[in-house]
Amino acid sequence: MKKTLVMILVAATMGLQACNENKKDSTDSVENAHDANDTKEQAGTGQADDDNDFAVKAANGGMLEMELARMAREKAQSNDVKEFAAMMLKDHQMAHDELKTLAGQKNITLPARLGDDEQKHVDELAKLTGAEFDKKYVELMVDDHEEDVKLFKEAADDAKDADMKAFAAKTLPTLQKHLERITTIDKNMKNA
Repeated sequence: MKKTLVMILVAATMGLQACNENKKDSTDSVENAHDANDTKEQAGTGQADDDNDFAVKAANGGMLEMELARMAREKAQSNDVKEFAAMMLKDHQMAHDELKTLAGQKNITLPARLGDDEQKHVDELAKLTGAEFDKKYVELMVDDHEEDVKLFKEAADDAKDADMKAFAAKTLPTLQKHLERITTIDKNMKNA
């Protein structure tokens, strides 16, 4: 019985070590940022978990929107889509720069590049052209901005850090404007 218990404990320990090693070896920039922030929080040198998560998601989402907007400015067929993409680049670059500064002040690690899931969207859109590109880009932007508005509203209401809360509240109206604009473009495309 003792021997079996020891074997179970050894197996469980090895399994946990393997999980920790896999976490450290991740190539997903978003996972790595979450891990770094968890470590800082546990050491007492970081921010609350919810604030960290918000910052990482906001940075990753902003990078996705900027990358897709760059692509849309080149590949889009519709002038409305191209104009929306230009607005996205301008507004999201400004917000991203502000978030990077705030994260630096708050000792929050942001992803250095797109997360794996977001990179799949970029790769998928890169294969499309013309009206097919426009349709998929608009669908992605509607979905993404619905998520963004929800994320930023929650942070504006619930963030523990006052500066993070203020950033979310300040950025939220811009995201709502983006959602309204892309929803209109989507309806116009469907009715054309």
